[in-house]
Amino acid sequence: MANWNDPRPTPTGFGASAGMSGSWDRSTVQDAGLRRHMLSIYNYMASGVTLSGIVALGFSVSGMADQVMHGPLRLVISLAPLAFVMVMSFGINRLSTSAMQGLFWAFSVTMGLSLSSIFQVYTGPSIAVTFFATAGAFAGLSLFGYTTQKNLSGMGTFLIMGLVGIMIASLVNIFLHSPGLAWGISFLGVLLFAGLTAYDTQRLKDQYRYVAGTTMAGKAVIMGALQLYLDFINMFMFLLRFMGDRR
Repeated sequence: MANWNDPRPTPTGFGASAGMSGSWDRSTVQDAGLRRHMLSIYNYMASGVTLSGIVALGFSVSGMADQVMHGPLRLVISLAPLAFVMVMSFGINRLSTSAMQGLFWAFSVTMGLSLSSIFQVYTGPSIAVTFFATAGAFAGLSLFGYTTQKNLSGMGTFLIMGLVGIMIASLVNIFLHSPGLAWGISFLGVLLFAGLTAYDTQRLKDQYRYVAGTTMAGKAVIMGALQLYLDFINMFMFLLRFMGDRR
């Protein structure tokens, strides 16, 4: 006989119990898959940044950077990373995952060659301090983007418009050579890529549900790492204009 005064819930049968268990299992598996997905993105991104740093430092110490960056190859080295980004972005549906990985490592190397010029302009200690400051800020902002319950999608249009505005202002300042405008661009650049770091992290997190278990999953990891890499490097370069000690 059932005890109606018993505060414990009454069993509802094997079917209901199995349904609840199945729902819990699916949620647990999805959360574990999301963590693996995001961890893969961060690992690729961190490895790419590390590779770029090693290449930049080695290229500068060897003395080759001083020769190459003042010669005709300077333009090629400067534009090569952009070329890799465009190939990966427009070819994601046609390229294999292994090809995307190869392009990402090639991008990291060419980006390192391009970044080697900063060692000719700023002192090593100030570069290191700025790098670790950027790493700390990036970690905090990315964690915010991953954990916040607030929908950051509304920031997307504003951030893209800001990015276009900074690009136009930078082109204009090539001819104006205005120190004030340069400082303003740097300040807005730091804020812009800080926002993009949080926004892109949340976007990559939400993207997982659409690529999980598909052939696009591996490619999405590479493109996610590329996006966060660009957020990190751009924030670092803008911060360096404030924190870097010139030689």
